[in-house]
Amino acid sequence: MNTKIQLRHPDGKKAITMNQAKYDVIKEALISHLKSNGASTHTEILKSITDNFKKNEMKFDGSIEWHMEWVKLDLEARKIINRIADKSPIKFELT
Repeated sequence: MNTKIQLRHPDGKKAITMNQAKYDVIKEALISHLKSNGASTHTEILKSITDNFKKNEMKFDGSIEWHMEWVKLDLEARKIINRIADKSPIKFELT
């Protein structure tokens, strides 16, 4: 059974629903990256997650980047991660 969860958007915009299993695997990889590496750009996080999936031979159905973006927005809305937008490039860190 594919359980769907409703995500949140940090600006209060309409967000998507996502498969719970996909959300959990991306969330775990994203938080793990930020714990290990500290504040990181979107590109750095994406590369880390993609490399992790390849290293562990994990199959992911769909676009990793698209799913990661929505998980990142949801975690930001839930105050689990923080956007550092005071200088370019924008970085993200755990709160």
